[in-house]
Amino acid sequence: MSANPITHKSPATSCHNCTYGAQVLNDGTTRFRLWAPSAERVELVIDELALPMKRDADGNHTLLVEVDPDTRYVYRVGDRQVPDPASRAQPGGVLGASMVVDPRDYVWKCNDWNGMPWHHAAICEVHVGAMGGFENVSQALPRLAACGYTAIELMPVNSFQGDRNWGYDGVLPYAPDASYGSIDSFKALVDEAHRLGLAVILDVVYNHFGPVGNELAHYAPEFFNADTHTPWGAAIDFRRPQVARYFIDNALMWINEYRIDGLRLDAVHAIQPKAFLEELGAAIRRTCLPRGREVWLILENEHNSASLLRGDYNAQWNDDLHNVLHVLLTGEHEGYYGDFAKHPTQDLAKALSEGFIFQGQHDRRGISRGEPSQDLRPSAFVLFLQNHDQIGNRPLGERLTCLANEADLRAATVLAALSPMVPLFFMGEEWGCRTPFYYFTDYDGELAQKVREGRRAEFAHFSGFTDPERRELIPDPNALDTYAASIPRVEDSMLAMEWKRWFAGLLQLRKRYLVDRLGNCCALGCEVLGDKAVYARWRLSDGHRWEIALNLSDRDVSLPRDSATKVLWIEPQDAMDALDRGVLAAHTAVVTERELEGERLLA
Repeated sequence: MSANPITHKSPATSCHNCTYGAQVLNDGTTRFRLWAPSAERVELVIDELALPMKRDADGNHTLLVEVDPDTRYVYRVGDRQVPDPASRAQPGGVLGASMVVDPRDYVWKCNDWNGMPWHHAAICEVHVGAMGGFENVSQALPRLAACGYTAIELMPVNSFQGDRNWGYDGVLPYAPDASYGSIDSFKALVDEAHRLGLAVILDVVYNHFGPVGNELAHYAPEFFNADTHTPWGAAIDFRRPQVARYFIDNALMWINEYRIDGLRLDAVHAIQPKAFLEELGAAIRRTCLPRGREVWLILENEHNSASLLRGDYNAQWNDDLHNVLHVLLTGEHEGYYGDFAKHPTQDLAKALSEGFIFQGQHDRRGISRGEPSQDLRPSAFVLFLQNHDQIGNRPLGERLTCLANEADLRAATVLAALSPMVPLFFMGEEWGCRTPFYYFTDYDGELAQKVREGRRAEFAHFSGFTDPERRELIPDPNALDTYAASIPRVEDSMLAMEWKRWFAGLLQLRKRYLVDRLGNCCALGCEVLGDKAVYARWRLSDGHRWEIALNLSDRDVSLPRDSATKVLWIEPQDAMDALDRGVLAAHTAVVTERELEGERLLA
């Protein structure tokens, strides 16, 4: 820790709306605050100097002092020295000292950016570490923009143990992980994205903490509800106002200080009560948002809570739609895919016309899941064929390029890119990447052994992995080779370049014909044409009808078409002759638009 002069000051007003942590105030002093209700005494430790903090009736320990930015500090609670749970930076990792950060130090260049409407989003999900850190992601932004993306979504960047992690095992949600680069390099990434017209979404994890570096249970057991358990241990107790404030302030920090355009909230089905999500959404909408600024809120939610999507949340990742498309593309039916394997064509039609498949029915475990969603606009659902979970949670991390017939994958990609739902793709999909994406961590000792064994035991009941020797093929999450093998290899082959041109053409078509007419879009239903074949229709905000027909089967099916319909895209191109005869060929997708009666079709 650096030696700095320390002077006690009178309270002043903070220029940032964070209740906890080290807050640099307008007069240059710094207010340190820790919620430790079970501790009678807490000290702020800077170098060898320990300063007692003042405790209030709610268990907040506060001290106002004058220190320089970049000062390293820890809290001493009893005989433990712990990092700040609201630390803005952890240069030495989650077990090291925290660092004072003045958010005003970065000079923003792109100051006229206010975002874009949610229905304009076409998202590329990326892992910052696998792309080489904040600076390398910044360098990749022009390439991503050229592919037609309008937004990037960063997997969590909060501090975690070790040098590599998916980010969902983070323990200090306010501090970007030092292995990815500096705070300024992260802000420069956002700055450059905005200069290029790209929005930035950040994954945040508010449902649990990782296994290493979380000290809260030792001095603030009230942070958790011991009566409610999750896959990660005792649930976070969002009923407590201090806990709710801790996470709400975190969300506001990303939006206001880092100028993040949207947050994707991980696994909110593990957050109880649901009232916290409503409180969080309302706080973001009403607090510190300049007039006219667009901020997106996206959920991952197994409960399919359509009610949340009628309020402050823009959309939810549509796992139902992904799952049924995966069944149709691969034939897989194990695990949760079993819920979608009985009537996949009918389920696909339901998802395209109503959003969720599970709207209150019982799943394979006998659990009722979901709420009616047919009144929601298509943009309330994020449609994807792949994401980090759906690739990385496979035993061998295969992408669909290694699992599905190429013709079917291209046809399904047309649906993903050109449906009125908001499309999301995983890094590398734009060139047909075949690099696997594994689950990886950087633990050692007993924890590393537990993670390795737990990962392999998870798939013991899957066909192909019932044999213990076969399970040894599942990569060790802690091995450096596992991480290295997950870094997307940019291919310069003719096939990859052709795929990239083809993919960019899809998103260009979306931008040209679709996004400006999605404001009041609504689904008009989806017809089953045959096994693995459907015909979906939507009404656009100008009254025109958008239509997508998809046939993932080996057989041609009938598809009535009249002269009032314009074909905007057909995949493959040589299926046009069949379409002229009223036939939707096998392994084909076609996108058409039907004009309003008496009006001219779009040029």
